[in-house]
Amino acid sequence: MTRALLLENIHPDASARLAKEGYEVQTLPRALGEDELIGALRDVSLLGIRSGTRVTARVLDAVPGLVAIGAFCIGVNQIDVAAASRHGVAAFNAPFSNTRSVVELAIAEIISMARRLPEKNTQMHAGRWDKSAAGAHEVRGRKLGIVGYGNIGTQLSVLAESLGMSVYFYDIADKLAIGNARRCSTLAELLESVETVTLHVDGRDGNRGFFGEAEFAAMRPRSLFLNLSRGFVVDHAALRRYLQSEHIAGAAVDVFPDEPKGAGDEFVSELRGLPNVILTPHIGGSTEEAQQDIGEFVAGKLVDYMASGATSLSVNLPEIALGVTSGAHRLAHLHQNVPGVLASINRVLAEHGVNVEGQLLRTRDEFGYVLTDIGCQYSDDVLAELRAMPVTIRLRTLRSP
Repeated sequence: MTRALLLENIHPDASARLAKEGYEVQTLPRALGEDELIGALRDVSLLGIRSGTRVTARVLDAVPGLVAIGAFCIGVNQIDVAAASRHGVAAFNAPFSNTRSVVELAIAEIISMARRLPEKNTQMHAGRWDKSAAGAHEVRGRKLGIVGYGNIGTQLSVLAESLGMSVYFYDIADKLAIGNARRCSTLAELLESVETVTLHVDGRDGNRGFFGEAEFAAMRPRSLFLNLSRGFVVDHAALRRYLQSEHIAGAAVDVFPDEPKGAGDEFVSELRGLPNVILTPHIGGSTEEAQQDIGEFVAGKLVDYMASGATSLSVNLPEIALGVTSGAHRLAHLHQNVPGVLASINRVLAEHGVNVEGQLLRTRDEFGYVLTDIGCQYSDDVLAELRAMPVTIRLRTLRSP
């Protein structure tokens, strides 16, 4: 029986879907370190993770039986995607499933900071009654700056405008403005124009240290700051200094450069203890609705890949989906993207008298991926010759229903 390992409290719907398809599913509530992960992946074909488990090149080198990884979250920076591709391991994520949950948290935190709710809450719990309106503001009419105008940034733009905010955005790509949002040509232009800055950039290495001393200095005095994207994009020591000087009036941070692996582990950050900071434990997408949708979506992608070789929305392999040919066997061949591979595959099949009943090839960067449906009668020599091709990265044989 094919084995699957799901880590970090992935929604039960994911394990239910895999179990329904005949997989033996093991679940663990926490992330695993590199050595633990290598040990746990012996004889495992499918791995499901969230943001806390790092799948490194060393891990992938040590587990040749791993076929696919599902990141049950938006980002995949915790996976060495290039190494996964070299080993023929498909990777999938859920780029859209928790968008609404992240956006709602951002809106809630903007309003909370504008109304000074964390401070009021602390005072009330300490027994102090203070009805003063000093420093409390409506968000209506205020200027919001969105850095990163992708799925989350655009939906936040729409909801913020519905609250009466004026929206400005900056993105390195040429993005179409939604509603009345105004595009800024530079980050500096955005920072000098708005009173609230929220980051929604992706996890590429180029964004490491993206927002630091110079950017906080360029923000307008008494601005608000949010980061619900990636922890490593922000210099937290610099943020602390600007919060203590009150140049930044308040901050809401959901992601951190180093995050605990499991519930109850100690959380360490320069931002702890600051009264004007909302700290949340990477819960932007942690709603029941989002996690259920992510569980169903990514598990479905893993099932489809294992059953039919389909790579729709894969983050690293060429996207391909070939309609099922009833009663056929399917060869899923991942290879180096060089000229003549398809001809070589078909030559091997022809020499062994194997008829091609359906075939589709796609390429992506240095990789090619071809699905070939053939009759059920063929020898092991066919598979041996295809695997022995110098360009072959991985060959899988799949049985059509």
